[in-house]
Amino acid sequence: MNVKSLFFGAVLFMWGIADGAAMELVPDRVSAVVSLKVPGNEAKSYPLTMNPRGGNVYVCEPSERLPLEISRQVTEKEGVARINVVIKALEDVYLNYGERLSTGYAHDDCQFYMPGFWYRRNLRSPKEAPSFHTSDSWVVREDRLSAPLTAAFDSEAGKSMSVMRMDRLDKDALTTHTAGEVIVSGETSIGYTGFENVDGIAELSYGFPYKEEPRSYIRKLTLAPAVKAFQCLRKGESLSLTWEVVERDAADFSECVRYIWEYAYDTFRPAPVETPYTVERMKEVLSNYFVESYVDSTPTHYYSGVGLETATCAPKGDAEIGFIGRTLLNAFNALEYGEPLNRPDLVADAQSVFDTYLRNGFSEAGFFHEVIHYGGSGVDPVLSVRRQSEGVSAILYYLEYEKRQGREHPEWERRIKALLDMFLRLQNEDGSFPRKFKDDLSLVDASGGSSPSAILPLVMGYTYYKDKRYLECAKRAAAYLEKELISKADYFSSTLDANCEDKEASLAATTATYYLALVTKGAERTHYAELSRKAAYFCLSWYYLWDVPFAQGQMLGDIGLKTRGWGNVSVENNHIDVFVFDFVDVLNGLSKMFDEPRFSRFAEVIFTSMRQLLPYEGHLCGIAKTGFYPEVVQHTHWDYGKNGKGYYNDIFAPGWTVASLWELLTPGRAERFLE
Repeated sequence: MNVKSLFFGAVLFMWGIADGAAMELVPDRVSAVVSLKVPGNEAKSYPLTMNPRGGNVYVCEPSERLPLEISRQVTEKEGVARINVVIKALEDVYLNYGERLSTGYAHDDCQFYMPGFWYRRNLRSPKEAPSFHTSDSWVVREDRLSAPLTAAFDSEAGKSMSVMRMDRLDKDALTTHTAGEVIVSGETSIGYTGFENVDGIAELSYGFPYKEEPRSYIRKLTLAPAVKAFQCLRKGESLSLTWEVVERDAADFSECVRYIWEYAYDTFRPAPVETPYTVERMKEVLSNYFVESYVDSTPTHYYSGVGLETATCAPKGDAEIGFIGRTLLNAFNALEYGEPLNRPDLVADAQSVFDTYLRNGFSEAGFFHEVIHYGGSGVDPVLSVRRQSEGVSAILYYLEYEKRQGREHPEWERRIKALLDMFLRLQNEDGSFPRKFKDDLSLVDASGGSSPSAILPLVMGYTYYKDKRYLECAKRAAAYLEKELISKADYFSSTLDANCEDKEASLAATTATYYLALVTKGAERTHYAELSRKAAYFCLSWYYLWDVPFAQGQMLGDIGLKTRGWGNVSVENNHIDVFVFDFVDVLNGLSKMFDEPRFSRFAEVIFTSMRQLLPYEGHLCGIAKTGFYPEVVQHTHWDYGKNGKGYYNDIFAPGWTVASLWELLTPGRAERFLE
């Protein structure tokens, strides 16, 4: 949008949070353009000039006569400026309307924020995904974002400016093409938002309907040509568009994210999702996964939950203890659930998983065989701090449960203690842990982004074994976490199939520091709790505050999915999922510690919303088997390789989705273990 026309005569007032001072935006900070397309012809763009009509209403005059009337009104209340644009068609037209707001900030001094998709400059992401590696200016579809807004943070001046869409976003429509100029097949609510570098100044861009520039992002590590959508407005029809603009003081990017999340939450006020499924019903249905995924024909028995086809859910030959398989945690869940309900099938299968992994599931050095490709390449030689940590945590839950039942497992205790001792050797001098390594401790990926994963089993190990070395190791890791991730607002590389900014890194940081707060006292406890709260805002920013609309014929919309409470995954993997585990417990705990009701209220949104796609006979939600909860939920114009918005990829990993939901449905588990 190379538009240079000026917005004359309107005055916007913004709120400086830190000192409460109003800050006037000078009249030349907004430019606007309307683009019209005649089907079969290239669209033409017309800069608009704002001429006063009286009060704070302006007529938007194009450079030549067009079959449109466009008016623009700006009102200010309590430090928030609201822009309302009304477009009336005098003839049938196909249009795209856009504005740019100059922040006045030097673009080179800015970090940018589009929640659930863009953090700082996305420099952790590769050039094949949206990032500054490819361009310093990006506009994207609103449904990519957990809240439909864009923001710039000026790190030199300590100020942020945001623009948020305020219309009811409840419609979408299909297009026949995905690149270039496209006409939507009906009505859509989806607009666009982003930021652009204009002569060295950061400008916030927003408009309707959607467009994506300089590239669109269609699947993992696949940038595609730009797209610009046009919607038909019939003669006599009017279109109303509304945005809110706020400028705030912010000490750093973390504070910027916190203020904007609170503002967006208070604006959208997402309500819990009404579903008919009780916790008992959820677990009853999900428990079928333990039955139908169980494999006992291999040296280690396991629940097959990796690389399954949604069309069959038939078991595959990959046994994975953590990450997307979560075999050990699923075994514990099946045991804990099955025993009091007198389900000997679940109990026997779970116990056989533990027994066979104890016999055949460890390397020479004492690490878990994380991934075993039965019928393929065998044991994967590359290990990860994340999967090892998930395996240790699951076994510690198992051992603590068994103790309460009066059953002892000394060999398991010896194995896990030896593995935790290996963690002490694996830790670097700066407190970090390598992301990936081999059995001889040689490094494959020295990145410290997965370090918070190690804190959880270390704190649990300290509690179980009463060994203070594990707590000291966890504290050193937390010091690294504070210095390199939390203080820099740089949460990355926790998920193992991507190397970018991701939700799971902030979730792991939030949970790890919360665990430390639970096992420490006084000022130390307060410090860890404050770190957890700081990281929690980043994690929360990945979770949707609104319901993305779907077009008729897109399955997720047709079955009524509400996206509020679901989390986007990462910059690389632009879909939503049910990754939460015990994050709701953490939010409820932080809510009490800091008297922050937003946390507990949104925790209830997550708790209810993630139950929606429960597959059972007559309500399979596109999945072949009861209880095999879907994973790659494609909610925007992006896919993992198949099917696109409104559907799943054809391959999924229900091993971790079942484990995550089970943890969600078992509140207080970590607190009880650590008390």
